[in-house]
Amino acid sequence: MLGNILLVVLDAVFGFITMMLLARFFMQWLRVSFRNQIGQFVVATTDWVVRPLRRVIPGLMGLDMASLLPAWLFQTLFVFIELVLRGVPLSSAGIGGLIVGLWGLGLLELLRMALYLIFGVVMMSAILSWVNPHAPAASVFHNLAAPFLRPFRRILPPIANVDLSPLVLLLILQIVLMVLGGLRANFASLLIGA
Repeated sequence: MLGNILLVVLDAVFGFITMMLLARFFMQWLRVSFRNQIGQFVVATTDWVVRPLRRVIPGLMGLDMASLLPAWLFQTLFVFIELVLRGVPLSSAGIGGLIVGLWGLGLLELLRMALYLIFGVVMMSAILSWVNPHAPAASVFHNLAAPFLRPFRRILPPIANVDLSPLVLLLILQIVLMVLGGLRANFASLLIGA
């Protein structure tokens, strides 16, 4: 029971840090201004890891790798901690399988977190567009969601001034999350040597 409580706490901490690092990555990639309350919060919660890493990890084609790589590292570390606390026998996988399995699971968890972030951003953008389109945070969520919605808006025009592209994107995100769940089982087999 104590192990489960510890896992819940660690999941919350690692998940929060990863989400903030991913938010910083997406905001920089999509050139969303950090001069707002959300941007300042993201920078304040991630500067302790991103700023030192920027000295040694360069950007890659405009992508902020100093935000993305530690997010992957945090998820990989959490996967390892989770497996150890759950008592999964890791030694039978061999060191190569263990490393590949942990990196793969960490990457899948990072992708899962990124999809959840996009899911949340699209939901908030849609809700704010209906409830309070002039809220200070509305432009941040709209600017983050727009590049993901744009391909669907080209295919699916508004019906009676109602944009259905968020619903289509959310459905596709759910399907991709299901596929990632299946891939997770494949990488897990590398770790336990099955």
